[in-house]
Amino acid sequence: MKELQNTHDLRLPDWGPYTKQYIGISHISDQARGLRFDLSLMPGFYRRKMDIPSVLWESGYHPWEATPDYSYYAHRHELEWKDQVYTDISFSKVDDDSRLVRASLVNRTEHPQNLVLHWMASLHPPRLPGHGQTHIFAEAQLPEGAVWMDALEYKELTFARPRPADGLGYDGFLRGEFRGQHWTGGSAIGQGFGADKGDILVYEWTSSRDLHNGLFLARYKADHDGELRITIQNCAYYLPLEKTNEAITAQIDIGQLPAGDYLIEICSTGTGAIDFDGFTLIEEQERNAVAFPDIPWQTEPERLEGPVPGSLILRYPDSPYHYGLMWDYDDVEIRTYKNDELDRFARHTVHNHVDEVLLGNDKGHYTNIFMRPIHVLPQSSKVLHGMVCSGSYEDVTQKLLSFRLASTHCESIYQAARLGLERPASYETGDPYAFGQQLMRATLLTNTVFPVYTKRSYIRHSTPGRWWDSLYTWDSGFIGLGFSELDVQRAVDCLNAYMTEPGDTQAAFIHHGSPVPVQHYLFLELWNRTRSPALLDHFYTRLRQYYRFLSGKIQGSTTSSMRSDLLKTWDYFYNSGGWDDYPPQKHVHFEGLKATVSPIITTSQAIRTAKILKMAATMRSEWQPDMAEYDADIHRWSEALERYAWDEEAGYYGYVVHDEQGVPLHILRHESGANYNMGMDGLYPLVAGVCSRERAERLIAALFDEKRCWTSIGLSTVDQSAPYYRADGYWNGAVWMPHQWFFWKTMLDLGHADLANLIATTALDLWQRETELTYNCFEHFIVQTGRGAGWHHFGGLSAPVLNWFAAYYEIGKVSTGFNVWMISQQVNEDCTEFQAKFHYGASSQQPFNMLVNMSLDQHYAVEGIGCAVQAVVRESGGLELRIENCQPQASIWIKAI
Repeated sequence: MKELQNTHDLRLPDWGPYTKQYIGISHISDQARGLRFDLSLMPGFYRRKMDIPSVLWESGYHPWEATPDYSYYAHRHELEWKDQVYTDISFSKVDDDSRLVRASLVNRTEHPQNLVLHWMASLHPPRLPGHGQTHIFAEAQLPEGAVWMDALEYKELTFARPRPADGLGYDGFLRGEFRGQHWTGGSAIGQGFGADKGDILVYEWTSSRDLHNGLFLARYKADHDGELRITIQNCAYYLPLEKTNEAITAQIDIGQLPAGDYLIEICSTGTGAIDFDGFTLIEEQERNAVAFPDIPWQTEPERLEGPVPGSLILRYPDSPYHYGLMWDYDDVEIRTYKNDELDRFARHTVHNHVDEVLLGNDKGHYTNIFMRPIHVLPQSSKVLHGMVCSGSYEDVTQKLLSFRLASTHCESIYQAARLGLERPASYETGDPYAFGQQLMRATLLTNTVFPVYTKRSYIRHSTPGRWWDSLYTWDSGFIGLGFSELDVQRAVDCLNAYMTEPGDTQAAFIHHGSPVPVQHYLFLELWNRTRSPALLDHFYTRLRQYYRFLSGKIQGSTTSSMRSDLLKTWDYFYNSGGWDDYPPQKHVHFEGLKATVSPIITTSQAIRTAKILKMAATMRSEWQPDMAEYDADIHRWSEALERYAWDEEAGYYGYVVHDEQGVPLHILRHESGANYNMGMDGLYPLVAGVCSRERAERLIAALFDEKRCWTSIGLSTVDQSAPYYRADGYWNGAVWMPHQWFFWKTMLDLGHADLANLIATTALDLWQRETELTYNCFEHFIVQTGRGAGWHHFGGLSAPVLNWFAAYYEIGKVSTGFNVWMISQQVNEDCTEFQAKFHYGASSQQPFNMLVNMSLDQHYAVEGIGCAVQAVVRESGGLELRIENCQPQASIWIKAI
């Protein structure tokens, strides 16, 4: 776990599927600068069509197979749907610096085909927001001995008027930071800094030389004239500012300044906001030596002849690596595309059979190894091999010389790499779901991009889909939950990416998007799977910091501003539960009510995360004093929900409206008079586990009523009987997987195993049906048709299909609700014996379920200590335990007899 401190990067190889443009294989060329090398393979029909596998829209390719460590992964490229003419392209690890490239071109028609295969190699700098080119950085050029102080290197930034986000910078940005073009390092301080008198930046400056006629020189942009007060060791100066549309410099004379350490304070006088890039201290006569030129990226390589036929070496001036390419096809032409995109340009030039340089807007560069024509007979296939490698010129040359492109050698590498695809044994009853599970695994595992910028560094990051080239907090919690069924390290890394170091005053956690704390649930799953003391010690304090911010207790958090004690997170994101067009949420924003209205999910999630952390705190004596805080929070929030939010007539909890002083007034209602929260948010106290038995049964009845929340394809986000239910919404009128996962776990907590099974089986059936039809892994499903919609290579929020499959079909898997904290757990090698000791975090009067998948064709004895246990065999083959009268600590023993 020490490797995870002070980093948000993933422990993945430098070679992987990290592209943001065209699918293939990428190499992290320079991590510190966010530089990436891409190699994409693009099949097509000779002199007819070029298949451009864009990652930004449906473009005919599908993630097909993948191992968690990227030692192997593959995509299927459909040239003639469905599986009539296609190409399976895979990448297999040879060594740390080399990958085997394999293309299987398949013709299942009754006619011969003339195919092509394009290798496209390119280098990609990090993107920046702004018009035109997307990666223009400035560089501070200074006289010898001078030092540039980047604006982000401050010791302290204080806004005169505190902001909700002061302790929770979006995307892990520093307070005041923004990204943009023409700034040194791609970032500057802005976000309204200087708009209020008393905004302060403080820097620690070390001067290694005496200044005799010193200048303080700052770089900035402002849309007004004004000034800043600069204080250097208690001496105040005023820096004049002028209105400008681009970054310029301003200077003041500071006279003599001996070498030494100084505090430099930059204070706003209230003349207006500025964007601040940084400063330096120099001698007056050195002023003309200071410049801030834009530094263009050099993405056009020098082509070097490879050491063997069918090879090429690329040397990019901006990359520390040489790249070697090697292929085993004779009819090849090496060409160049000079354009920033190929989606339109390559298609437009597909009939240009003359030019070696295909000149477009000259804003991008692709080295094209064009293999053509590739004749494939009817009902046959042809396999081509190649290799890509990185290193110094000497290293690459040696790799190209020593690698054998013989088919038998390459196929042995390919087959060995595919061994990593093997999954744990599962019941035969789960076989009908195998294909959908395969596609979900491949999609989830390969949805990783580089670079993503956070905490002043570039990282590899698992995204819900490549259309979202960014962090995404709640989606990534579900990505981690999916990973927990595939690879513990990937899951741990995904969790760690959103944690910040204890005491971080800039960001209590990494925040992007809906503040649903799924990371706490991922932590619980990982603990119950591993029971790793190191994992517990690393994450508890970080998750507690996350929790305390969402609870409104630290770093200026505004979530607990209502006198009702009901929480709200509108100051941090428009979306309370990830459900974008959820009706009352839309109404709150449309009517400008976010200052006075609290949803239900935020408080409910806080209660459940408090319960998780309370169970964790039992494991360390130094954490046990925290339990009193959790108990107090759970009590006051539960009381607030019951007192202010329950609507007896509707049988739902409603959004609560407050006055301007935060005093609760009434439940938010639709213009029809109906409770506006007839939907999943209004049912969330079930997940929190705070309802009375009578109210819980009413909520459960609404969940599974076919006229209300239950549909033939799963749980609708909004009650179908509500006057604001729609058939054409994004969430409203659709079935999604993530909140169904919460209610599935809750049904296990409440002893409703049949209802839990109904949620899971319906989702698995739906998923399998759609993936077989389209090969796509969609975001959501339309209630009216049951068909998939949204992003087509979606990992994040659809990942629960992996959890459900494992829970019911993976032999050796143990599944519980949210109230079970495993202290010890063991399944023997042949899965005929199971022992567990656990902490139970709910009332002994509440029956609950546990799913344990033991080997088939056995009879089992089941015994509970500190609890009563009954077991039945589910249709899937696993054991379903019903546990009653459970004490705070209990044990279960299962053994074949």
